[in-house]
Amino acid sequence: MRLLNFVLIALPFSLHGQTAGSCADPFAAPASPGHEIAMNLRSGDVTIVGSDAAVVRVDCTRNDGDRASRDIRISFAADHLTIRGGPDKSVHFRIEIPHSMNLVVRGAAGNLTVSGISGDKDVELNAGNLTIAVGDAGSYRHAEGSVLAGNISAAVFGVENDGLFRSFKKDNPAGRYRLRAELLAGNLTLR
Repeated sequence: MRLLNFVLIALPFSLHGQTAGSCADPFAAPASPGHEIAMNLRSGDVTIVGSDAAVVRVDCTRNDGDRASRDIRISFAADHLTIRGGPDKSVHFRIEIPHSMNLVVRGAAGNLTVSGISGDKDVELNAGNLTIAVGDAGSYRHAEGSVLAGNISAAVFGVENDGLFRSFKKDNPAGRYRLRAELLAGNLTLR
């Protein structure tokens, strides 16, 4: 009976407890659809995709197809995913999260692609190429994007421009979600 009571008390804490790993093996941790997930990502080629599973999965591969270094650390605690460290320069990260999530991403540099996520999106990348599949532009109550140096290709919102200090804002009272995409240098594509 005591064991059963312990399990019933500990279960909620274990479902949202910290999970840590490395790129030596695929990483998976439980996640709650419909919540917000925040990510702090190291440099690299990153793809974030929505899935039907109630988990966060991270798979790391080097461009030569081998597993990435175990020196790359992955942690997930309180709906916050962090990927850091490692000497590998040519690493591709594939991150799967539940498709109905609000997403906050902070990335250093590289190529970052987000697709298959319905919910708010707040994404910042210092340098590189940022591509977000927004789906129906009418589903966004507020959408904004900015590039300090580079171009914005957001035909879905009627915006195409390049150069320095480029930005746009669009409001739609009938929309449900918020979108904010910020890039210091590179190409911002909203499709």
